Amino acid sequence: MEERKKKVLVIGVIGSDVHAVGNKILYHAFTEAGFDVVNLGVMVTQEEYIAAAIESKADAIVVSSLYGQGELDCRGLREKCDEAGLKGIPLLVGGNIVIGKQKFEDVEKRFKEMGFDRAFPPGTPPETTIAALHEILDGEKK
Repeated sequence: MEERKKKVLVIGVIGSDVHAVGNKILYHAFTEAGFDVVNLGVMVTQEEYIAAAIESKADAIVVSSLYGQGELDCRGLREKCDEAGLKGIPLLVGGNIVIGKQKFEDVEKRFKEMGFDRAFPPGTPPETTIAALHEILDGEKK
């Protein structure tokens, strides 16, 4: 019987953000869900995500942001991934990714226009992100 290789995720908190608690929670949730997780920690640059994804042969990149600057920090990531040979790698983002109170449908639309496959609002449970990852990576609806 062929052993199924674990899917590899690169996770971290982008930009100048130092919010580590949510990142640790996601790391444990993703690991328990059967993913091989490369956790870059906090204050991660786009280039660090890309280098780690290339090195680990990642199946997806999951970006977190809690300090409200996610929209600025994430701009151009899809293009940089494409240029680095990661064309089409799933990009997911979540947390407090914009400043102020905005309708999340509008926020999600902007992130999708930036090339993200999924965007999640603050307080999204890890199970929601895990289900989205399975759907994207395995074609499974859970």
